[in-house]
Amino acid sequence: MRISQEQNRMEILELVQLETKRLCCKYNKDFLDCEDLMKITNLGRDNVSTMMKRKDFPLLKVGKRNIVNIASFVEWQIRQTYKEV
Repeated sequence: MRISQEQNRMEILELVQLETKRLCCKYNKDFLDCEDLMKITNLGRDNVSTMMKRKDFPLLKVGKRNIVNIASFVEWQIRQTYKEV
């Protein structure tokens, strides 16, 4: 059982790395803003704003801008997905 849990963690880590690399290349940046998240998630502005206000969301405030590191977002998104399964 321990081997499968460790293997599962490795697969998730690899998934995070691959998705982070894909998004960094696609958007040519390391941080995403509300507009980028709207494109990625297919959610509207209000839903993305609500998502970004969650306490567990890895939000960074730079002045008045709200941004998220791509790697942190991907990891958060995967954790949310596995939480619901």
